[in-house]
Amino acid sequence: MTVHPSLQTSIDAWTHSVEAISELVNPLVEGEWNWATECPGWSVRDVVSHVIGLECEMLGDPRPIHSLPRDLFHVTSEHARYMEVQVDVRRCHTAPEMTSELEYTIIRRSRQLRNEKRQPDAMVRWPGGGEVSLEEALQRRAFDVWVHEQDLRRALGQPGNLDSAGASIARDRLLAALPKVVVDDAGAAPGSAVVFDVNGPLEFMRTVRVDAEGRGTIDGSVSLGPTVTLTTDWETYLRLACGRVRAEAVADKLKIEGDQQLAEAILAHFAVTA
Repeated sequence: MTVHPSLQTSIDAWTHSVEAISELVNPLVEGEWNWATECPGWSVRDVVSHVIGLECEMLGDPRPIHSLPRDLFHVTSEHARYMEVQVDVRRCHTAPEMTSELEYTIIRRSRQLRNEKRQPDAMVRWPGGGEVSLEEALQRRAFDVWVHEQDLRRALGQPGNLDSAGASIARDRLLAALPKVVVDDAGAAPGSAVVFDVNGPLEFMRTVRVDAEGRGTIDGSVSLGPTVTLTTDWETYLRLACGRVRAEAVADKLKIEGDQQLAEAILAHFAVTA
């Protein structure tokens, strides 16, 4: 095996999710490609275009030369503009064009990953600028593709894979952002403890603790008398953390115990993906 063992988990998760996306969209008729997803301004076609576009960039393909229309009101930042180019350039593509490009991109990218000989700490170019380690890049792609698989599943009414390898990577990356959400964004006071109790296909309980100096840490131990306990299901947690839905829209799926004001501040800043 040429692939470093520490990279294989992300590669396997990416492969599972991107092949699931291919299976989801292959049978779609033309109109279904235009169905809306929870990604603001993006249809099923747009989500698949985004996946194709970023994998092409990871392959080193040149970016399309394309001017965006002025009426894309969901594009509100330079990062969003960068991402939108790969999406908008494919908005005129037919269903067969989309599925064939997706399949070809998966074949090319899978071959590249099978032949990956670099070490996990090798620096690689990241779409949009800058460099990250190869290990971080592969984790990011596994995370992104799994999240978009779930976007497509919700849009198409075909739930599944909420407990896959990609789900585990997504859970760990989203949990790593919680101390910042609780301390820096929501302003939890020193001595606070906030418990997140998540059920469903992927069950976990984590506590964010704020020490006397105001630093936040996260662990899996139980907290006695926490300041706040937030209970929800894994899919709702995912949708909130990825900015797909606001807390007030899923209030029936959230149980809040303890400091209501802190809980509301946490939920107001819960989205951690760009």
